[in-house]
Amino acid sequence: MKFGIGFANILQWTTAQGAVEFGRAAEAAGFDSVWTVEHVVYPDEYASQYPYDPSGRMAMTPDSPLPDPLIWLAWVATATTNLRLGTGILILPQRNPVVLAKALGTLDSMAGGRVTLGVGVGWLKEEFEALGIPWEHRGQRTDDYIGAMRALWDSDSTSFSSHHVSFSGVSMNPKPAGGRVPIVIGGHSRAAARRAGRLGDGFWPGPRQGVSIAELIDVMHQEAAAAGRDPGSIEITVGLPNTPMDDPAGLVQEVADLGAHRLIVPSFLFLADTAETMAAFGEQLRSAAQTQG
Repeated sequence: MKFGIGFANILQWTTAQGAVEFGRAAEAAGFDSVWTVEHVVYPDEYASQYPYDPSGRMAMTPDSPLPDPLIWLAWVATATTNLRLGTGILILPQRNPVVLAKALGTLDSMAGGRVTLGVGVGWLKEEFEALGIPWEHRGQRTDDYIGAMRALWDSDSTSFSSHHVSFSGVSMNPKPAGGRVPIVIGGHSRAAARRAGRLGDGFWPGPRQGVSIAELIDVMHQEAAAAGRDPGSIEITVGLPNTPMDDPAGLVQEVADLGAHRLIVPSFLFLADTAETMAAFGEQLRSAAQTQG
């Protein structure tokens, strides 16, 4: 089992020095990856319901710094060697897919093939409105954008045509070091699970009241099989609510029972003495995984 750290680009780690210290500590502690979150803007007022907390509100304030995920990860890339650099998640329908493919190709090429793109469709309608991007059909745009980026990564003088993206006879370089950037589909809905089954290299089901992670994984497997894909080839990443630091064995067992390949723990477990607490908890997780076998 792999172990990663989510909510990486928040709190004291939003600065240049903080990003470097976080990345180096995570790599030294044996974590396989770090994962960023993103919002371009924070609306002063919003009626949209944050899906991962019963309050329906984000656990941040308008003046909370939240660095752009790709710029933050580029900074971490320069200070690490093997650590995977993940977005968990990037709001794909808010991005121009051609420009994004270029940025990701550049970052992955320069980082030696360590980038993983976790994407979601977004939940904050007011943010879309501030960006001048349609809220409607964002799921379809996400599907189209994934196809467009992969076309640009796969070959030169390429063409792509869909409802939302169209280009012909263009090349985009540098390409990702491994040919493509792996794409993880994140979300708490059946639609996200189905998208992961059809299109994802990985799936990160989000915990939400009334929605079973196991159920979403099952939906993903069914959709993959229906699309003629091997469900077992889709890497499953799981982050559990209220991660207990006092029971790493139970935590690892719970994730293993779900059939997941990676456990994500939140960064705020390591607010104090970051390097030391990361190292201690990382060792506990690895020991628990070895015992679990």
